Amino acid sequence: MSATKPTKYIFVLGGVMSGLGKGITASSIGYLLKQAGVKVTILKLDPYLNVDPGTMNPYQHGEVFVLDDGSETDLDLGHYERFIDVNMTKNNNATAGQIYSTVLDRERKGEYLGDTVQVIPHITDEIIKRIKAVNNPKKYDVVICEVGGTVGDIESLPFMEAIRQLSLEVGYHNHMLVHVTLLPYVKASGELKSKPTQHSVMKLREIGLAPDMIFCRSEHPIEQSVRDKIALFCNVRSDHVIEGLDVPTIYEVPLMMHEQNAGELINDRLNIEKKPSLKDLRKFIHNFKNPSHEVTIAMCGKYTELIDSYKSVMEAFIHAGVENNARVNVKWVQTEKIKNHITAKKAFEDVDGILLLPGFGSRGSEGKIHSSKYARENKIPFLGICLGLQCAVIDFARNVCGMKGANSTEFDKNTNFPVIDLMESQRAIKIKGGTMRLGAYDCEIKVGTKTFAAYRKKKISERHRHRYEVNNRYRKKLEKNGLVFSGVNEDLGVVETIEIPDHPWFVSGQFHPELKSRVNKAHPLFREFIKAGVKNKI
Repeated sequence: MSATKPTKYIFVLGGVMSGLGKGITASSIGYLLKQAGVKVTILKLDPYLNVDPGTMNPYQHGEVFVLDDGSETDLDLGHYERFIDVNMTKNNNATAGQIYSTVLDRERKGEYLGDTVQVIPHITDEIIKRIKAVNNPKKYDVVICEVGGTVGDIESLPFMEAIRQLSLEVGYHNHMLVHVTLLPYVKASGELKSKPTQHSVMKLREIGLAPDMIFCRSEHPIEQSVRDKIALFCNVRSDHVIEGLDVPTIYEVPLMMHEQNAGELINDRLNIEKKPSLKDLRKFIHNFKNPSHEVTIAMCGKYTELIDSYKSVMEAFIHAGVENNARVNVKWVQTEKIKNHITAKKAFEDVDGILLLPGFGSRGSEGKIHSSKYARENKIPFLGICLGLQCAVIDFARNVCGMKGANSTEFDKNTNFPVIDLMESQRAIKIKGGTMRLGAYDCEIKVGTKTFAAYRKKKISERHRHRYEVNNRYRKKLEKNGLVFSGVNEDLGVVETIEIPDHPWFVSGQFHPELKSRVNKAHPLFREFIKAGVKNKI
């Protein structure tokens, strides 16, 4: 597409209920366009009033996805990056809290010259400005915009109005609306019910919007009669009703949409003439479904009841599994239940690797330290992430270096051996939101280490989200007893990676490697961790 042509917009909205996979739908559309050679990016608009998800409970919101620029964003941005292989920025996520704060700040500064500040036009204008800003300066042909929540939610109405206004502004062939709904299955009658979808579209039309494509989530195949019914009452053609069956992996969704000609429908509406090449994706799916090996990895954390709390880790396992020709099974381990060697043995005797998950707070911390000790002593492949690294250092200090009671000052402010301590830059900070060490930082890797063998380069950049770090006062003693600091940010004096050389694979990172794993390139640490797990099992 020519740079002189106007930007095209695809709006992805949800109905009936939340959690239907609008993010996966938007990502899949992005993948199809990208594989057709179209330059595409994706924006997430969230109606909640939080400025960002950084202070929100993972049980309510899922994981916080951190970008290179330090922005704390919705987990859907992880899907965007993994599918279209483009690094997002702060411009790719906007919450109602951010938008209202911006408008009110302008009002306080007198920029509205005494006008009465209202939802329309001030809030809607700011939403439109945010949608346009993601492609300023113009780098993309298509901007996909996903709106969180469901149609009819009172908090989402300003976003819907903004989309209505922008759709009129850009014109028919420069925008498209995709509506994601649910077709519930009534077991007693053995049929799919279209009425919730009809009502959802009715609500959409009440606010001046109409779907161009309806993506119907369903546990069962959609019969043609049901498609026809949806088409009739929702005012779309039946071939614009796309079936969204549950699939073994989210990476099948683009293929499923492609096979139903969803890509061609998008191309026709937006006047795009390019077709996607899906050869690599088909190969990935084939390898995912036909592995030669199988490993079980213990996922040790405190939010194990909600998988979305560790969404990026789970996706990184899929990528690393495919590259190692292995299926990765997960055993969820609630670390609060790991009290001693006996409970650790019971939890880990049937696993091929142990991953110590990130997190905050003291709950479950002793269980994480016991988990590290068990992996270290029993030569089980081990990967620690962020807090996982910190707990591994505490274990090593206590049980190898003889520093009885060694701890993090996050858990015990009076410990005699604060081997993990609050970063100097964090000591004066009182405000919680967006104040951690966030975003991408460089790390120098020591040649000859397992970490270097994984990355195959001396300098790396990884994303961070933490307040505590390895206390440099104890580095010499830890090193003397065999702990290797394989990666360090020399400018800040921050330990980034550790490992134990006489262990099959015992590596930890202060950063979050899961955030940079992609469908076409597994993260090096996850790739080598799963490789070690496969070798351990064989």
